[in-house]
This record gives sequence, structure tokens and C-alpha cells, in this order.
Amino acid sequence: MTGSNMSLTRRSMLRGVGALPLLAGNLAGNFGFSALAQTAPTSEIPPVLFVHGNGDHAALWITAMWRMESNGVPHQRMMAVNFADPLARTDDKVEQANRSSTEDQRRELAEAVKELKQLTGASRIALVGSSRGGYSIRNYIRNGGGADISHAVLCGVPNHGVYDWDDGINNEFNGRGPFLRGLNEGESEVTAGTAFLTLRSDGIDKFAQADGRFVGKPGVPTGITSDGPALKGATNLVLGALDHREVAFHPRAFREIFKFIAGKEPSRIEIVPETEVRLSGLVTGTPGGVVTNRPVSGAAVEIYRVSADSGERSGGPIHSSQTGADGRWGPALVEPTWHLEIVLTSAGSSTTHIYRSPFPRSSDIVHLRAARPLGQADAGAGAVVLMSRPRGYFGLPRDVVLIDGKEPKDVKPGVPTDSVATVRLAAEEVGRPVITIFNTERIVARAWPASENRIAVAELTY
Repeated sequence: MTGSNMSLTRRSMLRGVGALPLLAGNLAGNFGFSALAQTAPTSEIPPVLFVHGNGDHAALWITAMWRMESNGVPHQRMMAVNFADPLARTDDKVEQANRSSTEDQRRELAEAVKELKQLTGASRIALVGSSRGGYSIRNYIRNGGGADISHAVLCGVPNHGVYDWDDGINNEFNGRGPFLRGLNEGESEVTAGTAFLTLRSDGIDKFAQADGRFVGKPGVPTGITSDGPALKGATNLVLGALDHREVAFHPRAFREIFKFIAGKEPSRIEIVPETEVRLSGLVTGTPGGVVTNRPVSGAAVEIYRVSADSGERSGGPIHSSQTGADGRWGPALVEPTWHLEIVLTSAGSSTTHIYRSPFPRSSDIVHLRAARPLGQADAGAGAVVLMSRPRGYFGLPRDVVLIDGKEPKDVKPGVPTDSVATVRLAAEEVGRPVITIFNTERIVARAWPASENRIAVAELTY
């Protein structure tokens, strides 16, 4: 990741919502961000930089940022990193196409920290990381960045590894490997001068399990327990029956994140809607089947308002744009009560129809990736509909999970491990509505013809 490619990546992707002050002086008027976030006293709260995990992207932090705004944190004092190559290497010391090393991540995080400090004029900021994102946070602070960081919140971070084995010793998730040994050595496992908080699950984090079945070695002890994310010297909290992702993105996690950084309880957990909502983001690609956050140019994005009951479109597109070299789409102006269908068309990918619950607030990190390609398992299907939960996993029997009126067969019970469920429909069912329900969130998608290389995704917000 060097040369002009890296420069383009950093300019276009490290930007999260914190970049908007460069575009408009009056965010409330021009971008739809409510006056609440502009007027509430927040002098005691440092700017916040959110850091995503392995294979993820900045958009997972949308709901956390909305909740911050709803508690008076100005939009322009937050940013979410978008690592160019979010997937870890198999061996941290060996280059691997479209994957990143721990040093790559530390370097990109350092640039994002510098950018947010410059945008806000703050001498120190807070970092909040999910899973692998916590590794880059700890690496940055331990190796010279501590003076920049007032608070570090590590959510579901496998701080002592996903496993502790002699095999794959240079994998960064190996608790026995040099990367984690280096971070954890010494009497304290945190860096003095920065306040550390860890948030962990009470036993259902799939990456903090004693048995190796979730890392491909059933019956083999991992050497790790549910206490693996805790750190000596940090404030360590157990949040209950939340899964690996939920300990970062659930409302229960938000309460602890806000309280730790702000030094007080949030005034509200619910998201306060805006009267006018503007949406934009990046279109990113999967070269060679590897997910990246690198921009895709020439991708078409259309947005339709749809019926909450049937998923049927209410007229023509309310937004239409095509990405340039920076991969950005939008902005689209919508209302906070509208259910939406976002259609993404890009070369070499399935046309993806993404159905979403209403967006209560504005965001410029509504990042889009084409759905997986139709494969052998889809052969003979008239239509394929996915139900996706980016900010958590489906837990059975913990959750209500229904797709087309049934519990999905491809979601395993017990420790939550699956974030996507699939239903395949016969050719005569193409065009009909498909109802998806996750607890209290309900999205109705339409079944598009697989013969046209189309796939539908009901993407949950919560």
C-alpha cells in the first residue's frame, strides 16, 4: 500500500463525517444535522474517532454517531476511519493481496488521528474500536501516540487472541504471537496517560471461546476464555448476553462508551430524528473476492422510496448518481420516515437491491458494497433474498429472526455467529414481497429475478 494508490485511498477513505466542515460552514442548514447537536454544551467531551474491525467499514458506526449527536455531540467532532484493506493477513509479516498488516493499520489510524485533531483543533481525542480496530488503537497508543489520545474504548477486542497456539505464530489474532505478546507484556497491559475501557460479552462472543470450533478446530482448546478481551490496568465491563459485534454497536454499549468518554450518563439512548436527512457515502469493491474499502468508479446508485408494507416503489428514483474516481455517491435528500430501496449497479458485480428501514438522521458514511455473487447454491432459484445484520449477529433462541415467515435454516443456534440469512424462491415467486423481521425491526424486500443477475438484501439498521 504505497505510492499514488495509498494517497488516493487516504484522501478518499480516511474521511468520515468529520470531513463535512470542509464542505459547509452551516451544517445544520446545509446538511440537515439538527440544531441539538450544534447548541448542547459539549466542552468536556473530546472529539471521537471510531475504528471498525476485520473486514468491516466505517458505516457500522452510523447508529453510534447518531446517538452521540442526539446527546449533543457536534457532528463535526466525530469521524469514522475506513481502512483501505480491512482484512488481516494470514501471516502479519508476509504481504497478501488486498489485506493489511498491523503496521498498515497503525499507520492509517495515525493519519486519521492527525486529521481529526486538525479539523477540531483538539490536543487529544478519544478512540472507540470494535474487534480488530482495537488492535490498531492499542498499537498506535503504545508506540508513540499516547499523547494524542485521552480515552480508548475497546469493544469485543480479542486482546489476548482468538486462540493461543504454536500454529500460525505470526497471525495477529494468535495470543502467543509476537504482535499480541508485545502489546500485553509488562505489569500493566495498558499505556499510562490514556484511560482504557474494555467492553465484553458474558460468554457469547464467538471470538472469546474456549473451544476452537469457531476458528475451524472443533474440540481443540483455544487457550482463551470469555475474559480474553479484559486488560490489566483498564476498566473492564461485562455487558451481558451481547454478541461480538453488539458489544460495540448495541444501545447498551453506547451507554458505556458515552459515559466513559463524557464522564456522565447520556441524556437519551434513542436517536432523535431530523426533519431533513441527507445521505451519501462510498461504493467499495471486492477484487478477487476480498472485501476492501477501496473506491469503485463508474458505479450507479439509485434510490427509491418504497412502501413499508409491500416494498413496492412509490414512483421513480428520488436520487440517481454515478461514482467518480473517489467512489463517492450522493448526497440524496430523504425524509426520516421513508423506507428506501438503494440499487447499486457496478461492473462485474450482481445488481444489488438494498432495502433499508428509515434513516432518522443524516450520514455521509452510508457505504455500499455489491452483494455476493450468485453461486452454485443459488442454481435453479428464481430469486435470492438476503437478510443482513451488519451491527450484530442473529442469536437463536435469543432473538426473533424470521425471513419470509420462517426461522432461517442457515442461522445456527447457540453462540451467535451468523449475520446473513438467505431465502431462495421459485421462478413463479419473482416480484413478490419478502418480509424480514429481527426483533422489532421489520423490512420488506422484493424478490428480483436471479436470471438477470440481481439479488435483494434486507439490511437491518439495529
